[in-house]
Amino acid sequence: MKQSIVTLDMEGVLTPEIWIAVAERTGIPELRRTTRDEPDYDKLMHHRIDLMDRHGITLSKIQEVIGGLAPLPGALEFLMALRERVQVIILSDTFEQFASPLLRQMGWPTLFCNRLVVENDRIAGYQLRMPDQKKRSVAALQSLNYKVIAAGDSFNDTTMLAQADHGILIHAPENVIRQFPQFPAVHSHAELLRLIEQRLAD
Repeated sequence: MKQSIVTLDMEGVLTPEIWIAVAERTGIPELRRTTRDEPDYDKLMHHRIDLMDRHGITLSKIQEVIGGLAPLPGALEFLMALRERVQVIILSDTFEQFASPLLRQMGWPTLFCNRLVVENDRIAGYQLRMPDQKKRSVAALQSLNYKVIAAGDSFNDTTMLAQADHGILIHAPENVIRQFPQFPAVHSHAELLRLIEQRLAD
């Protein structure tokens, strides 16, 4: 029987959506758009960078907002229980410069993510770690003879879920659930833990 590994998206699964928190703090509603609304990540990021430029929002301002965030209710307990059973890797489209305050609160789980290009505290661009890194990370783990169980909430998680041996939606909006009926959809960390435990036993 193969060893298993679990890959999880971060925002919307374990932590709040960082950009929504920034939108609320800065009063710029256009920053509320996430990958749940816009499947084209490059288009979404360029829109965000343009908005931040126009409104003078710096990296340190965003880090200040992130510093006030906490993991979603129940996420920490879920992650601790899961890590007692199986190795976990977080695959996220967030950035190294954003993630540290939240990773610290979660006990520093392993995170694969992207990197911002920053000039004098201004976000000038971003570097993808690699194109479609979530799917390709899962494929790489499978090539190492792991059975991969993946969970996410957005359009940008669906290639990861499809590549995995078992893909699960958690906290996904109705439009994502409707478009991807092949993935079981759960709405709590307790349900997700139960489902993962069943897949581990398969």
